[in-house]
Amino acid sequence: MSDTPPQTPDYDTMTRDIAEVPAVEVIVTVAVNLMSAAAVKLGLTDEGDEYKDLDEARKLVHALAGLLDASATEISSFHAAPLRDGLKSLQLAFREASIVPDEPGQGPGEKYTGPIYG
Repeated sequence: MSDTPPQTPDYDTMTRDIAEVPAVEVIVTVAVNLMSAAAVKLGLTDEGDEYKDLDEARKLVHALAGLLDASATEISSFHAAPLRDGLKSLQLAFREASIVPDEPGQGPGEKYTGPIYG
């Protein structure tokens, strides 16, 4: 066994690596991370309600909707369509999880997507 600590990439290496990633891939990765975090905060994972926090979920869903709205013309429908479907599913899950549902058009991200009815 070696006593040498594991090497961590330096800033120049990380910059060079990210420079090679297409913008669409970065946008999709961020969107998927927002979706995953929102699902956890909505209690949709195997852990159920253990990490449920609707205030946090609202912020994540709203950020996801804003990202998708802002990037719609930058990413192809091949990438955008499943992300929009996922967003709508999260918005519906949020509406179902809320004890006092928001008025249509006032839920998380609905500023960008329009009203979600569920």
